[in-house]
Amino acid sequence: MFDHFVVFGMENGLAHPRLGITVTKAVGNAPVRNRVKRLLREFFRLHQYELKSKDFVVIARKGCDKLVYKDVAAELTPLTKG
Repeated sequence: MFDHFVVFGMENGLAHPRLGITVTKAVGNAPVRNRVKRLLREFFRLHQYELKSKDFVVIARKGCDKLVYKDVAAELTPLTKG
């Protein structure tokens, strides 16, 4: 379903969603990994009210370092639909 990310979700019993991010050295050096994390956090921030009360763990795959926010949002938008 996701080309550049592996996403796990589990009900958390809280009134809000939570996010965990893993970006390994295989993705790139520290600035590249931090950029990927910023893109994921921005998607989560903008869509947190559409996401169910779940804990999400997002694991970045190789190749995600070339994405811009528009690509990340297009790939992760199905998470907001349930």
